[in-house]
Amino acid sequence: MSEPLRIEVVMAWPDRCQSRQLVMGEGATVADAVAQAALDTADTVVAYAIHGLLASAQQVLRDGDRVELLRPLLADPKENRRRRANAGS
Repeated sequence: MSEPLRIEVVMAWPDRCQSRQLVMGEGATVADAVAQAALDTADTVVAYAIHGLLASAQQVLRDGDRVELLRPLLADPKENRRRRANAGS
């Protein structure tokens, strides 16, 4: 019999962070972890990452994985760089 997986699911905002520690069975996916974590973020998540690398909802998890729920960007990073570059001219 396989060992259970220890998974963390996190969601961060500029002023706070929500996190859940989970114990899941072998074969659990990102979608399974998000559902089990039951964070109040379902309408704001646009993508998932595991340890900072983009992941799909069907990706199988490994022990110690940290699933990050990604929010939409508030500003376009390219536009912000352009604006800063133009301000310095």
